[in-house]
Amino acid sequence: MNWLNLTVILITGWLIVFCQSALPVLSQLVGAQIDLLPALMVYASLACGVPGVLFLACVGGLGFDALSANPLGVSVASLFVVGMVIHWRRELILREERYAQHVLGAMAGATAPLITLFTLFCAGESPLVGWGTLWQFAVMTGSGAIITPIFFHLFAWFDRLLNHPVLPETSFRADREIKRGRQ
Repeated sequence: MNWLNLTVILITGWLIVFCQSALPVLSQLVGAQIDLLPALMVYASLACGVPGVLFLACVGGLGFDALSANPLGVSVASLFVVGMVIHWRRELILREERYAQHVLGAMAGATAPLITLFTLFCAGESPLVGWGTLWQFAVMTGSGAIITPIFFHLFAWFDRLLNHPVLPETSFRADREIKRGRQ
């Protein structure tokens, strides 16, 4: 895990939370809150280790809960569960394929709010649930599917910009002597 990449991911999570609460123009146009943190959690769970997933869940979840009507810590649990499920199976996921990125983003965009809703019901809260909730889940699922490949592309660009390229190793060594002929 590269600490520079983790720092960029955490700053991006903090900026997402800030922009979602300070700039509600897109949410007002669509008629539902667009949550980009699950899509960022998909990238973090595939690119970072368990500390990266935990840090992003804490920074993003606590920031989101502090600026919304959620009880403090509800979003942390849902983001952490989504991130850890993807992280545990990351060897089986085709992370470079756009189709897999779309599917993972849609699944994370749908699962995180469901876990949050389940946690609110278990905590004795009474969130507003109705027919509009289906539209909100559809918007969050679609936005997760759309934005996840963009995050992968954006962070690949940051990686190329900020890190040295990894040179492939070859089996040829320059100091190796090759003996030819009969011996």
